[in-house]
Amino acid sequence: METDAESQKRISAFRQSFERLGWKDGQSVHIEYRWAAGKMDLIEQYAHEIVALNPEVILASGTPVVAALQKTTSSIPIVCALVNDPVDLGFVKSLAHPGGNITGFTYIEPELITKWMGLLKDATPDLGRAALLFNPATAPFYRYFLSQIETQHLPGPIALEEMPVSTPVEMESAVAVLAQRPGGSLMVGPDPFTIVHINEIALLAANNRLPSISVYRAFAVAGGLMSYGPDTAEIFRQAASYVDRILKGENAADLPVQQPTKFEFVVNLRAAKRLGLSVPPNLLSIADEVIE
Repeated sequence: METDAESQKRISAFRQSFERLGWKDGQSVHIEYRWAAGKMDLIEQYAHEIVALNPEVILASGTPVVAALQKTTSSIPIVCALVNDPVDLGFVKSLAHPGGNITGFTYIEPELITKWMGLLKDATPDLGRAALLFNPATAPFYRYFLSQIETQHLPGPIALEEMPVSTPVEMESAVAVLAQRPGGSLMVGPDPFTIVHINEIALLAANNRLPSISVYRAFAVAGGLMSYGPDTAEIFRQAASYVDRILKGENAADLPVQQPTKFEFVVNLRAAKRLGLSVPPNLLSIADEVIE
């Protein structure tokens, strides 16, 4: 959302990096913005609007946005940021050689889900299950991620469950059901649906006394137990370099898709106290931020 602090942080990181490369909005370049707030109808509408403007390059944030743009243009270069599973979703031929008009920067992989499970288990030793909350309409890649974890037998200290929801009412009900069974915990990954409702999800986790973790720092700030995920501002800073290179004549097909290299871990001790948890010193020692 345009007013969301995290979104503004990402845009600011992009603009600062872009200006350092010599591009200033309103002078050497004109930038058009569209904010869909996770709404699929707006994503489709804005994809058509942006393509109709015939820009030299498009910066696309999130998997649904890239999917909508791919259906709309095969010629305008697209630099994606925070995209998931671009190879299996058919956005690129391979990470090393995209081969089309789309390249950019990924967000999460199945291994990050197992990392969340490990952090939850470290913080709450008696946990037995972790449910991944997502909307299948806006984040279809999660079912593939979960099947990949199961197929590859990726190491997980606790059982993994899926929690598909499509509305806030469904979400509230599903979280309440999860909380009724002992040993449960909640995981919240990147998804246009979850980011719009991230404060509400943090409150649901707290009210239902569920240990929880999200990819979003805002989740921990809003009262969730932990957050762990890529530094999204850094991804947008890097995306500026790809936009710059395309504007200077390079082809998206030749620019390799890059994966995150910088991650942030946040622990909310106030949330831990409400859950009756004592966060182990080894977790606190590796945290980038501890909310007290």
